[in-house]
Amino acid sequence: MSNDEFNGKVVLVTGAGSGIGREAALAFAARGALVHGVDLNEQAVIETRALITKLGGKAEAMRVDVSAEREVAALIEHIAARSGRLDVAFNNAGITGQAHRLEDYPTADFDKVIAVNLRSVFLGMKYQLPLIKKGGGGAIVNTASVAALTGPGGMSAYAASKHGVHGLTRVAAMENAAHRVRINALAPGWTETPMVQVASAQNPGFAKLATTAIPAKRGGQPSEIAAAAVWLASDAASYVMGQMLVVDGGMTIGGFEL
Repeated sequence: MSNDEFNGKVVLVTGAGSGIGREAALAFAARGALVHGVDLNEQAVIETRALITKLGGKAEAMRVDVSAEREVAALIEHIAARSGRLDVAFNNAGITGQAHRLEDYPTADFDKVIAVNLRSVFLGMKYQLPLIKKGGGGAIVNTASVAALTGPGGMSAYAASKHGVHGLTRVAAMENAAHRVRINALAPGWTETPMVQVASAQNPGFAKLATTAIPAKRGGQPSEIAAAAVWLASDAASYVMGQMLVVDGGMTIGGFEL
């Protein structure tokens, strides 16, 4: 993958205000892309834009609620009007939600997690795909999680949403592979992001298990996860379709060390 892999390309990154999304936005811009970064936190995504422009890259910033259909539709209309095309979308925005046993889980919080983590991916692809196809094809990467493979106690909404992202990605990949649009999912493990720090405070049992169960003996850095997203979106992954790439330091390997 060359340093100008995305030269002339238009890339959308959701959740670009911090963590994996910010690092991905920086990485795409460093490789020549015009990055449209969006986040619910307007100030945070403006800061991401400033970081990109300081390094000589090109970026726009916009506050968007990715779970709201009207706002997602307006975002894609904005990208079409400003840039005329969309080559890559990294649907990365997400939240963990509260930590409760299933029978105690607040329904309103469950619905919110599903809306932000899963409905947003559906809405994103629904509006991104026509514009990507119009430009001759491209790639979409959706952020799932190792929770799409496991069942972390207390995190029923989060796990359900990420299992859903995995399934939705596979359906979308099947429907669009012949239309020159590659769609894959990314499954980060324990990553040192602000969101994970909040989850650790809410669910210390899961945090302790996660950090002790990682063969690499450390959490991942957002830049490491972002690098995988950039690779999935690049021509280097031209024959990778409908897959979920797990980047977790070996967390889900299973077994034990001698």
